[in-house]
Amino acid sequence: MTFKTVAIIGAGKMGSGIATNIAQHDVDVRMIDVSEEAVARALETITGVYERSSERGRMSTEEASAAKARLTGSADIKHASDADLVIEAVFERFDLKAELYRRLNPIVRQDTVIATNTSCLTVNGLAQAIDDPGRFLGLHYFNPAAINPIVEVVQGEKTRKDIIDNVIAFCTVTSKKPILCRDGYGFALNRFFVPYSNEAVRVYEEGLGTPANIDRIAENAMGIAAGPFFVMNLVGMQTMAHAAENLTPHGSFYAPTTRVKEMGAENSQWDIGEPGTPDEAGDAGIVDRLWGATFLPILQALDEEIASPADIDMGAGLALRFGKAPCATMDAMGSIEVGRLISYYCDHYGIKMPNSLERVGSLLG
Repeated sequence: MTFKTVAIIGAGKMGSGIATNIAQHDVDVRMIDVSEEAVARALETITGVYERSSERGRMSTEEASAAKARLTGSADIKHASDADLVIEAVFERFDLKAELYRRLNPIVRQDTVIATNTSCLTVNGLAQAIDDPGRFLGLHYFNPAAINPIVEVVQGEKTRKDIIDNVIAFCTVTSKKPILCRDGYGFALNRFFVPYSNEAVRVYEEGLGTPANIDRIAENAMGIAAGPFFVMNLVGMQTMAHAAENLTPHGSFYAPTTRVKEMGAENSQWDIGEPGTPDEAGDAGIVDRLWGATFLPILQALDEEIASPADIDMGAGLALRFGKAPCATMDAMGSIEVGRLISYYCDHYGIKMPNSLERVGSLLG
């Protein structure tokens, strides 16, 4: 099945970014939100992107005009009635999404594919509100969705294989690199990126480093384009706290720290400041903590067959800007060193050593 018309429900930052990407690939896009004003703002934002891209030579005037012509919008959910694919991108609340699906079920065609852009809820849980869960899956875009190349394609327990195959093909023709994932809180990438960020805050809470120093250490030792505190300011602490809270079914290691919860409630920003003088011993301890908090959830996800090591590394590099791919780094370190790094967390939180530790050294073949 070829998706010629896509309806996007939720005209916020993420929905607008997804629409921006899709409409410039010869696909009609229908933006839907609760108010005409929200839809109008989204369409204005998207057309502005196309106009600037045309001015900068990234697309021709004709291409920009054609992309704009493929966009329509409405506050009426019936605008999705003849869509081939519906992508839901509303606020990350289970009740809101479930109610939307119940309204959507009788409106769309029986062969319409329905996808959620959730980053922290489960596809299997949300699928309970879909009349035919076989046509439902996760399609998790990463910010900024218009240009970030990675999309997690999340297969629920009842998602049909032909649906997955069609959506993966759609991602490819819209210039995205799909990562096929099994369902599970955090999927493949947030499963480790959120605990890594949460651990950075824990290190700060313990007085082992300032936000500026922790950012510097992460950037230098892990090859990350921007340190965790800088990224948390970009993402927003409300989003960060919510993401961490939704990972707690995996265990107490994943639970948001006290400071994360407080700042999430306030949606406040970190005052990062300037880094101080490097301290070789102290910096090395922080590096160990950050790598350990990254490796443990990845190995657990590999135990659960959430995604392949190669796809995890691709996503870490392209979506999250990790200069040192985590699975390749584990292979280079070896199982003894990786075991040392994650043992801190296994001992502290009573976690069983992941079986995939035995594969370290040959994760990537």
